[in-house]
Order: sequence, then structure tokens, then C-alpha cells
Amino acid sequence: MQIRLTADDGHAFSAWEAGNPDAPHALVVVQEIFGVNPNIRHVADTFAAQGFSVLAPALFDRAEQDVELGYTQEEVKKGQALRAAIPLKDTLADLRACAAHFRRHAPHRKVGIIGFCWGGTLAWDAATETRDFSVAVGWYGGGIAARKDAVPHCPVQLHFGGQDSSISHMDVAAIRAAHPEIDVYVYDDAGHGFGNGDRPGFNEDANRLAWERSMAFLEAGLHTKGNIPDRG
Repeated sequence: MQIRLTADDGHAFSAWEAGNPDAPHALVVVQEIFGVNPNIRHVADTFAAQGFSVLAPALFDRAEQDVELGYTQEEVKKGQALRAAIPLKDTLADLRACAAHFRRHAPHRKVGIIGFCWGGTLAWDAATETRDFSVAVGWYGGGIAARKDAVPHCPVQLHFGGQDSSISHMDVAAIRAAHPEIDVYVYDDAGHGFGNGDRPGFNEDANRLAWERSMAFLEAGLHTKGNIPDRG
């Protein structure tokens, strides 16, 4: 269901809430450049089914309310424009508000973060620029290479498609070289957006393996258990 949250700077925004709000383990699911659309709600609901308390914040609310985009070229351009209109510090304020909301329900529980595309980069930023999260997972975050020298404050796991035309092999190699302690996975036959079942680039095998690895990593970081559902 939709709820309203407020960041420290007074900005009010919506978020998709899934699962038991009082579950012992909490997770922020961070959108692509298409808003909190059916795919992101599906991801949130999937994690909720595994016993997580989940929030998927509507990060575009700072630029335009209630944005849900599809995957045409025009919608891609709109999503890119909305992303560019929001400073990183403001987006991080919204992510921190999600962590604060979780901890109001259970002050000592751990909070994880997982993001896709823009959200994959934001998961990295949340891990390096804040201390609000205990574990972070990023899928095909195109901005990570540019900020590879930042130091994470929590364990991080990253996933990339080997056929991703927007994230070069050199970028992935640079991230690995800067952070040999981080598990960086590349799926050779997968392109950008390989984990989104609503996009033409969905790759079932890569998605399945990346889900398994992500869930195991989150289980280790947040001390929860769960099976990996089918996705497609």
C-alpha cells in the first residue's frame, strides 16, 4: 500500500510499503528511472513474501508526483530528465527517511538497501555517503564507476550484465580494482535491465542467479531466511 514519509528537510513523499511493518528485518527497494512502477512494486512484494518489511520510495516526487513510466524511448528520456533534476543529497535524504521510518518501529533492527539501474547507483551512494544501512546490493548501477573511490560503510554486492552497452567492461574492471573486497558479479549474456521482467532485455537465467546471490547476501547481512521465488 502507499504511505507518506517526510525527510529531514520537510519534503513529503510517497512510498510503497509491503510486508509486516514490524518484521525483524527491513529493506529499502530503490527504483529505476521509471518510478515506483509495477515492476518495482513486484520486487517489493517479492521481498515482503520472504519476511522482509519493505519500502520502495517514490524518489521522483521531488520533481513530479506520482510518476510511473514504461519503457519507450520517450519515457526513458523523461525518466533521465527527472533523475537529473534531483540533487543526490535530496535523494539520500529520502532514503535516510525510509531507514528512520523502519527504526521507529524497531530501533535496533538492521536495514538493508537494494536498487536497480539508477537505484543500483543510489544503493552504492547510500552505502558510501550514509551510515544508515547494514548491507547494500546494486544491480547495473551505471554511476558507480564514477564514484568508485568512495568507501562503503557496510558490506556491498554488485551485479552487472556483460552485454550492457551503457556500462563498459572497463567500468566494471575499475570498480573491481578499487574494491577487491566487494563481490562484483558479471552475467556474460545479460544486458542492461536484465532483472526487469517487463523489459525486452530480461534474462531469466541471469536474473535467477543474481536473485539467489542477492538474497543470500541480504540474509547474511540482516540475519533472515527465505526462498528465492521464480521471476518472469
